Formats: sequence, C-alpha cells, structure tokens
Amino acid sequence: MQTTSEISILEIGFGTGLNCFITFLENSRANLIASKRASKKINYVGVEAYPVVKEEVEKLNYVAELKAEKDQVIFDKMHNFSWDKKHEITPDFSLTKRQQFFTAIDDKSAFDLIYFDAFGAEHQPDLWTEAIFKKMFEALKENGILVTYCAKGSVRRAMQSVGFTVERLAGPPGKREMLRAIKQV
Repeated sequence: MQTTSEISILEIGFGTGLNCFITFLENSRANLIASKRASKKINYVGVEAYPVVKEEVEKLNYVAELKAEKDQVIFDKMHNFSWDKKHEITPDFSLTKRQQFFTAIDDKSAFDLIYFDAFGAEHQPDLWTEAIFKKMFEALKENGILVTYCAKGSVRRAMQSVGFTVERLAGPPGKREMLRAIKQV
C-alpha cells in the first residue's frame, strides 16, 4: 500500500532558486527509492522581494554543477513560472513564488519547514529581528523547523525570544555552524 505525505516548505529568499532545485532533486531521488512504501509531496513556497533576472541565473550554471542535466527543463520551469500562483512541476512537487517583502508574510501554521536564506545579518539587519522571527514562528506548524546558515548569537537570541527552541549544528562546507529552530508549543 502506498501512502503520500505532504510537506510544506517556505523559503525566505528564493533568490536563484538553488534551494528549491536541490529540494526537488532530493525529493525525486527519495521518492524513487521509497516508491513501494511511501512518497513525499512537497508544496514549496519561495518568497523574494527582488527577483533575480533570468540572465543572472543562467550564468550560475547550477544544473551542470549539480550534474542534473536531465532536469534542466525543471530548473527552467522554476524560473519561467509566473509569480504569486501555484504551479505543479510534477505530481509530487509544486512551487509558488511570492514576490513580497518578508515583513508582509502573514501565514499562520502553514509550513513544516522554513529555509531562512535572507542576506546576512551584517548586510540586512532588519531581516534578522524578533519581529521577523515572530512571523516565522507563526507561519510554522507545531514542531515545525526553521534552519539558517547564520549562527550569530544575536540571531539565536531573537529566535529564542519569540518562542523557538534553538540549537547550533555543524555547518556545511565553508560555515562552522548553522542554527536549527523548532516551534515547540
């Protein structure tokens, strides 16, 4: 018997679409392996106030770097889709790109996971405040998780002040640490 579970992801800072594309690739691989037991459907929402232009994205050559040439069409679709509308990429992955400021996010208990990938706190401190993290806390479902590559103490304290349980994790290559915040109610 096959079951499908849905996961809703919010990305703060859609940018070049790299996180979205990697999430798509990983989910596709996982669903191939799990196809006889269970599959995952991802509803992905990417928020970006200032969309990156297509010509800049093409110069980055992500598809070749990830050795995902067979999915070039998917990557192109992600960038060609209109904003503020849900698009089904495959039966197990949908994408909604929302062109809006992070301060305008008003979702309530809608997401299982948030990728908080805004510009660094030193460059845009107004995106790393208690007010923004309160919006993120409200947007998450109970036991939802927010992850960010930023591990500054002031960011961790801002997350904790709005109710998150925060832990430091080993970072990816080039980053010593990152943060994982959990909405435990």
